[in-house]
Amino acid sequence: MTRLFSLLAFAIFISLGSESLAQVPLPSTSSGSDTAEMATTVPEDITTDEINSMVARMSDDEVRNLLLYQLDAVAAKNETVTPTLSTSERVAKLWTAFTTPTVDAVKKLPVVGPKIGEAFSNFSASYGGGGAVMTMLGLIALVIAIALGVEFAVRAWLARSSSVTAQDSTETGLREAVVFLLKRFMREIFGLVVFYVVIRTLGRTVLSPQQLAFAGPFVLNLIWLPRLTGACSRFILAPHRSDLRLVNVNDQWAKFLHRNIIGLFFLAGFTLFFTGFSNSNGVPTSETRIGFWLDSLVYVYIIFIALTAREGLIDLMRGTDPDRTVADETFAKFYPYFAVGVAVATWVLVSTLIGLQQISALVHGAHYLTMFLLLMAPVIDTAIRGLVRHVVPPMRGEGPAAEGAYLSTKRSLVRIGRVIAAGIIIVMIANAWDFSVGALMREGVGIADNVFGFLMTAVVGYVAYEGVSLWINSRLAAEFTALGMSEEEADAEMGGASGSRLSTVLPLMLLTARIAIIVVFGLLAIGNLGIDITPLLAGAGVIGLAIGFGAQKLVSDIVSGVFFLVDDAFRTGEYVEIDGTMGAVEKISIRSMQLRHHRGAVHTIPYGEIPKLTNYSRDWVIMKLKFTVPFDTNPNQIKKIFKKIGQEMLEDPLFKDDFLQPFKSQGVFDIDDVGMVIRGKFMAKPGKQFMIRKEIFNKIKAAFAESGIDFARREVRVALSDTDTHEDLSEQQQAAIMGAAAATASQQEEAPAAAPKGPD
Repeated sequence: MTRLFSLLAFAIFISLGSESLAQVPLPSTSSGSDTAEMATTVPEDITTDEINSMVARMSDDEVRNLLLYQLDAVAAKNETVTPTLSTSERVAKLWTAFTTPTVDAVKKLPVVGPKIGEAFSNFSASYGGGGAVMTMLGLIALVIAIALGVEFAVRAWLARSSSVTAQDSTETGLREAVVFLLKRFMREIFGLVVFYVVIRTLGRTVLSPQQLAFAGPFVLNLIWLPRLTGACSRFILAPHRSDLRLVNVNDQWAKFLHRNIIGLFFLAGFTLFFTGFSNSNGVPTSETRIGFWLDSLVYVYIIFIALTAREGLIDLMRGTDPDRTVADETFAKFYPYFAVGVAVATWVLVSTLIGLQQISALVHGAHYLTMFLLLMAPVIDTAIRGLVRHVVPPMRGEGPAAEGAYLSTKRSLVRIGRVIAAGIIIVMIANAWDFSVGALMREGVGIADNVFGFLMTAVVGYVAYEGVSLWINSRLAAEFTALGMSEEEADAEMGGASGSRLSTVLPLMLLTARIAIIVVFGLLAIGNLGIDITPLLAGAGVIGLAIGFGAQKLVSDIVSGVFFLVDDAFRTGEYVEIDGTMGAVEKISIRSMQLRHHRGAVHTIPYGEIPKLTNYSRDWVIMKLKFTVPFDTNPNQIKKIFKKIGQEMLEDPLFKDDFLQPFKSQGVFDIDDVGMVIRGKFMAKPGKQFMIRKEIFNKIKAAFAESGIDFARREVRVALSDTDTHEDLSEQQQAAIMGAAAATASQQEEAPAAAPKGPD
């Protein structure tokens, strides 16, 4: 009862303070099957004794119901309903928020000067007058001078003790330039650290806490930040050392950018310092809008730099990589205008946030960090391309295959670097605006977590996609280079050099791996959005069954191709024959293969339609050459000539590596009605036999001419009957007889050639 009484008194007094509910009807109560209704009136000027009397007449249930009803009434009255705004109302609200700071700043221009004077007067008064202020400024200047002296002494000592130097020569390599610039940069950073430690130690010794409150932001924003910017700019731009410069920009624009980047950061630091100074000395920036004007001046300065140094910025963004794409070139030309757009967008964002009274992040410079990171993102991209250019090993081998693999490797590394850099930039921007990615990962709730999970899965999948492509392409390039394959060999009579088993299978592995990665990570990403992927998997299974039943021929082709590859029946570049169709294997896919005939025709043959495959390019090939010489030729002399030619070919650097067995004579192979058929043979690597054969033909012709050996020629002799004489025949009759004899001899020669022959 005591607790109920206390709660009732609390609720009644709340109701009395809320300007309402002088009369409150009690909810109905029931006991057993009877229901009684009662109403109690709570007067506005109720006293403690009256409360005791009321409670004494009420049951516990009635007190509880009255308490709940009274609390609900008070909550309903005090509840503020936020109206839902339409799209047009939201746009109007944002427009008002954007224009309000500008209009207000223009209206307050007349009071800017007097208010700034008032801030300085308050500052002087707070430190005890002008004399005390001058004393404080003198102490601060003395501390800064001492800190600078110690810093320069330390840097000079480090410079003398450093053994790394860079000569003034255009032949300075990248490694030497980076080492020198990095050494110099680290000396500058170490000097800034020494400067900070000395000035902090001396400041705490000679300055009061009140004076430190002024000196700290002053040194940080107007001295330390611009000097740190200058050190970073000198490392990248090297304005006075063109031979060490890491970016593609000439001396004029390097010096211009170096000066103005330092000036830009000085202006940004001055903006942060002066707004804090004004607020801490009794003149809030809302009274003068001086922070608005200084902040706007920063964006105007950026636009000035971007438009003035357009040429230098375009060259800088273009980089020195000769393999840049059309997209790289286009964005390089667009970058100055991108910088202008970033500056304008940041100004619009800052103005809108000020109009919405959301300036907590702006006070800490979140908008400056965001703008800086966005402006640096393309610069980082250029740096990634330049780094990849020097990190990737030189192209191995020659030809389109090696060149394509080299470019593919570079592009994959550049894309992976871009993804990593974009992730780091996004995290830094999120932290600048107090949006914790780590907290989002830990909490794991809400639509933001779903989107974040989707993006992270997509990024991991993309990196895996590029990583697999990078590895397979590099292996493929190594295989092609090791084999010495090139398109110039495609015009050989029976194909060029054959590829390895890896060079044949890797393209299919690449395609399969890419499809698998896209499917798996695509489903995982969709699942992270909160979408149930079970129906998708079930649907994919049903579609797979439908394809299996409805496309049995396709399945047969794929399965047959798998077994052909397992059996290593053919490789890319090999010359094969399939059911009378001949050609070099130019391309293989999951379902079919393409044969390039030596006359240019391309045949596409599904694997399921291959009854038998004959490979003419596997491991080795034997070429047999026939020569017909007159009957009176000495075979031993020809044997010596062939042996000599074979020895010369083995010593020829153009052909010696292509022989497996030297060219040699096989003696008299046959004797016909023309002369003796002498045969020679050699064994060579597949695809190399045709160039060797051509050279052997040339050498044999020259050797026969030098030795006085003629090649036998077919002759047709016509014998006339005794009753006819040559003189009695006319010219027409003689021509007819000779033509008939030549035709008969030709038919006799072609008949054996058409008959089936045994193995050579």
